[in-house]
Amino acid sequence: MAPRQRDSVLRACALSLLISLIPGYSAAVSTGDKVEANASELKQLRGRIGNVKGEIKDSKVRHRRLLNELRDSEKLIGQTARRLRVLTGSLNRQRQKITRLGDSRRKQQQALTVHQQALASQMRAAYAMGRQERLKILLNQRDPAVVSRVLVYYDYFSRIRTWQMERIGVLLETLRQTEAELVEEEQRLLELQSRELLIKQQLDGSQEERRQVIVSLKLAMKSKGAELTGLKLDEQRLKSLLGRLQDELLPVPMENLERKPFKSRKGWLRWPTKGCLVARFGTSKAGNLKWDGVVISSPGGREVKAIHHGRVAFSDWLRGFGLLLILDHGDGYMSLYGHNQTLFKETGEWVEPGEPLALVGSSGGRSSTGVYFGIRHEGRPVNPKKWCKKTKGNRVGYH
Repeated sequence: MAPRQRDSVLRACALSLLISLIPGYSAAVSTGDKVEANASELKQLRGRIGNVKGEIKDSKVRHRRLLNELRDSEKLIGQTARRLRVLTGSLNRQRQKITRLGDSRRKQQQALTVHQQALASQMRAAYAMGRQERLKILLNQRDPAVVSRVLVYYDYFSRIRTWQMERIGVLLETLRQTEAELVEEEQRLLELQSRELLIKQQLDGSQEERRQVIVSLKLAMKSKGAELTGLKLDEQRLKSLLGRLQDELLPVPMENLERKPFKSRKGWLRWPTKGCLVARFGTSKAGNLKWDGVVISSPGGREVKAIHHGRVAFSDWLRGFGLLLILDHGDGYMSLYGHNQTLFKETGEWVEPGEPLALVGSSGGRSSTGVYFGIRHEGRPVNPKKWCKKTKGNRVGYH
């Protein structure tokens, strides 16, 4: 090795020995490496948190969008079902009208036949007597009294014959009008049936869209925690709505309307529909939530009726309750009817006990048909079973 190279090696070794003898140098290098590693992990963690926050935000936006789609589809179903009900009523009235017209036509034809037969009989008798009946009577009768009497009979039968011919003419014209009206009404019936078929197809399409939205909603709310949070929000919305209604509604004393007050009917109110109780007041709903009303399982399309006279305070879609109708009965009492297929009454209308309010449905995202039924006093839930007529087992509304 050349002297110059040997000196360089010796200097490098000496420098390494000196550095190793400096206190804390090795620890400082190790700590620096750890800080750098921790900073890298923190950066990655922040990135993951940012991604999770973005996913949560996207999930909330999607969930809100799905709820809006559910609301729109269920409101459309309600409107279509209401149109279908009105159209069905028109169809039934049309069929009854056609039946009445058919009965009238049969009676008119029978009357026409009777008059035609009577006229034919008289015409045959007149023909048998000859063409100059009146002259023959005058020539063949010698007694003036007999002649006079026979002439009266002759005039009477002539008038009867003339009346029958006129009556036959009227009957023929009436029958012609009846048959023309019958053809027109049958044509109208066909048009109504075509409209009914079209509306039913629209209803089926809306219900299929709703089913798809519900499937997507269930996928978006996989965890029990998300479901419980949603139920709590739904309950809070209802409480807020009831509080707002009580503040905004003008008090109307029901006694002034010559009606019995709601509180006097405790234990005697009729249930809003026939069915079976599948959720009872005060039982567990989810987590620490309890039912503040009852759910009556009932076939879709069955009528939901008012339990007492009152004024419609709310008639619209509400998250968690679907198409909801709230009746104000005065003195702080309200009754609630939710999950309907369609609503018949608008806000501000007055209703009588037993008057149809809605049709049983599954709105609000339910998978089965039924009615949420609740009673409130000053905004506080009370047990509907204590206010409605006694039941045997789970069956309600059967008298």
